[in-house]
Amino acid sequence: MTMKKMYLYFCGLLSLFLVGTTSCTDYLDREPDSVISSDDAFKNFTNFQGFVEQMYNLAPDIAKANWVSSFNWGEDEVITIGNGEYLFGFSVDRGNYRDYINKGDCFLDRDWNTGKDRFKKALWGGSWYGIRVANMGIQAINDGKLTDATQEERDLIEGQLYFFRAWFHFQLTTYWGGLPYIDTVLPSDQPLTMPRLSYRECADKMIADFQHAASLLPVDWDNTDVGRRTSGNNQLRPNKIWAESYLGKAYLYAASPLMNAGPNGSPTDYDKEYCKKAASAFGNVLKMVEAGQTQYALVDFKDYHTLFYTIQQNWLMPGGTEAIMRSPTYGADSYWRQMNSYQISDMAEGDGIILCPSANYVNYFGMANGMPLNDPDSGFDPTHPWKDRDPRFYNDFVYDGVKVVKGTITNAEDEKFRYADLSSTGAWVNDPRKTSRTGYLNYKFIPLGANKWDLTYGYSYSTHLHLSWMRLADVYLMYAEAAAQAYGGATGKDSNYGKSAAEALNTIRLRAGVGKVADKYTTTLDKFMEEVRRERAVELAFEGHRFNDLRRWLLLTRSPYNIKTKQEFDRAAALDTKIDPKENAVKNWREEVIVTRNLDSKHYWLPFDNADVTMYPEFNQNPGW
Repeated sequence: MTMKKMYLYFCGLLSLFLVGTTSCTDYLDREPDSVISSDDAFKNFTNFQGFVEQMYNLAPDIAKANWVSSFNWGEDEVITIGNGEYLFGFSVDRGNYRDYINKGDCFLDRDWNTGKDRFKKALWGGSWYGIRVANMGIQAINDGKLTDATQEERDLIEGQLYFFRAWFHFQLTTYWGGLPYIDTVLPSDQPLTMPRLSYRECADKMIADFQHAASLLPVDWDNTDVGRRTSGNNQLRPNKIWAESYLGKAYLYAASPLMNAGPNGSPTDYDKEYCKKAASAFGNVLKMVEAGQTQYALVDFKDYHTLFYTIQQNWLMPGGTEAIMRSPTYGADSYWRQMNSYQISDMAEGDGIILCPSANYVNYFGMANGMPLNDPDSGFDPTHPWKDRDPRFYNDFVYDGVKVVKGTITNAEDEKFRYADLSSTGAWVNDPRKTSRTGYLNYKFIPLGANKWDLTYGYSYSTHLHLSWMRLADVYLMYAEAAAQAYGGATGKDSNYGKSAAEALNTIRLRAGVGKVADKYTTTLDKFMEEVRRERAVELAFEGHRFNDLRRWLLLTRSPYNIKTKQEFDRAAALDTKIDPKENAVKNWREEVIVTRNLDSKHYWLPFDNADVTMYPEFNQNPGW
């Protein structure tokens, strides 16, 4: 990214305004003769909404890239060597964060535009552009340019503008720390001098914006006069639940150890008052949800996969009633390369890259009784390591012996791919370039049968992968964390909502058929936080949250969060394909570290491109870079 581009994001002029419709995608399809004057662009709701909807198409779809998308950078994923070494996730393992700059495989920074190309979305450039759009819209309202509108229409326009201004700032500060908070239209003929604010100073400003947005936006656009014009097609529009949820998240992040105490602080250094405010915001959302006052609800576990992908449903966007904020899909997509990156290369037609779940991360998936694996009362048996596990384990992973191919395999040599062969001498672990490096495969985002023999995937099947920026389960878990930290433990609760931190966490476990948090883990705040962190690892696995969680908890550089492992074992007998694979016995169960990340305090924040920090003196580089 050049210095000139950065300057344009801050203060560049939008010279063209397009007539909008009330669709968040049709707006961008206007013909060239629909270009109108700046005054006309803001005079009524329809035109102004078209201007606003530029921002809709700036939120990246994190699981899409021109080849394989890299978006899990915690201790959760191990990437095959060879082609995989070009992914940003591999760079994070080596501590080379600068590789994100102009990196096509990740959503942080790449060529971008406001159109429908799913590969052309970037958080860095798109966010600054979006902030500029938001400020221009807010100024137009303040200047009285919205002359032909009802009060409801004014509120909807203003609420969206304030939401997006806060959201783009939140995303930027999450990765880069405190920045200038741009809340006015900067003149293009004056030099930039705005200094970087502290994270807390930025947080306070985005909190105020989220609060203002929440006061203006409806719970459900379908229940407004404006929204009834597009009833049933308003799911991607910012609403009160979006704003309240991100208000809570902004408070929680500001309260978290990294943002509260800095990279040299302690994982226990939370700001209690901000945690109380976070719990209040989350509690308000959950109270409305549980009273049936919103369109949101947890998806039944039998439909759990529909949170992440859909098949043969006419490209239905995944997420259902649980998805709170999602980006547009930017057109139909079969996620061909991303899907193939989760399975053995010889079974698919991808880019020779496999994103394997690290074995130590798989270990977070405890037992069905709710106990962690290492608890002496868990019942974990290393001779039957996949038996009686958390049901989400079976949803998310392929382990040894699972039948993966159902159809006809014409080449007898390829029969080795019908059942997962992940033992120490197995065909599925014998090449670090194109097989599993860890003893597991990630099937959270793909169905069994997504292979070249069964062919139950692709465009003809309308196979659609899409991940939410925020879903309801995350709100429950953030509430549990905030309430526990605010009020001293598992019994902590926001008085307006009433559920304790443990009860909120158990809501997510019970949905999956997992036992509640054991009493032994509710006796102290530290013990309960172990389960909060483990539950977030399990429920939100591979959805792009872990890296930010480890950073804000100040755990990224600490053992055991700085290693990745593989598990090895031998089959105790020949694989019995007539029984449930979890019943097959193994022997010589062992675990080995295959990646150690030598990260230090500077790795808690991303560096800026050198071109940006030389743009003007007040915009300084992050420490250590």
